[in-house]
Amino acid sequence: MATPLVRARRREAVALVLPSLIPILVLSVAPLVVGVALAFTDARLVRNPDYGFTGLGNFGALVGNELFWDSLRIGLIWTVGVTVLQLAASMGLALLLNSGLRLQGLTRVLALVPWAMPPVVVAIMWQMIYSANGGPLNAVLGSVGLPGDTNWLGDFATALPAVIIVGVWVGMPQTTVTLLAGLQQIPAELHEAAAVDGASAWRRFTAVTWPSLRPIVTSITSLNFIWNFNSFSLVYVLTAGGPGGKTMVPVLFVYLEAFKNREIGQAAAMGVVLVVLIVLILAVYLRAQFRDDRAERGR
Repeated sequence: MATPLVRARRREAVALVLPSLIPILVLSVAPLVVGVALAFTDARLVRNPDYGFTGLGNFGALVGNELFWDSLRIGLIWTVGVTVLQLAASMGLALLLNSGLRLQGLTRVLALVPWAMPPVVVAIMWQMIYSANGGPLNAVLGSVGLPGDTNWLGDFATALPAVIIVGVWVGMPQTTVTLLAGLQQIPAELHEAAAVDGASAWRRFTAVTWPSLRPIVTSITSLNFIWNFNSFSLVYVLTAGGPGGKTMVPVLFVYLEAFKNREIGQAAAMGVVLVVLIVLILAVYLRAQFRDDRAERGR
């Protein structure tokens, strides 16, 4: 039997949690439940909606939808490419910012600039950089004797790599800041002891820095994977899925299915598939990471 003091503390806890819990329920959980429910209907975006229950009909239609599966393949290439390159580039930048450079405060502020810019502004800026007619990138390439007339966002071979580079640039700041915070928590004595033992810079990184950062790397990589997989505005403004669907990531495909083709039920089914897929991928990744961490601790 709970005492009056315990009951009072429980009421206080509920009162403190409710202000943050209610917006989550209203803005996140409720739309998710509605979206899952719509996936089992033939809902369309029309003036007077009249739809009924179709069971697994929408999911059955997805099996033969080659455009959806092609967008999923492109989305995985985009997500893995951006996430891996973000981690590599951010790790290098974080190590550089942690090395005691001059004007270190200024460089750290400048490293956050891409994060402070709205995605639409970033996309427009990179459209200008990639422009086939007088863009800075082509101008620089032409000045050094390389082909300077490439249509980076309009060519089948270069569109997706070009968009991936923009995604890496946009996502580097938050990853860099997170890794930099982790680097600053590593005791300097560990590096000094390794240096006294004659360890090279690479050996110190693999034996001291990386093991200390692994929990942080696991967390930020998982978050980046989710953010990149759900990226929409950047790709939409840069290419709108073109040319020829070569940059049609899944979220953009679902958006077009819902608001251009007006097939809300079909789009909701696609969304459910994407959520399940990303949860499974993250579960496998996190399980592998935790297994490796346990193996490291067991040594």
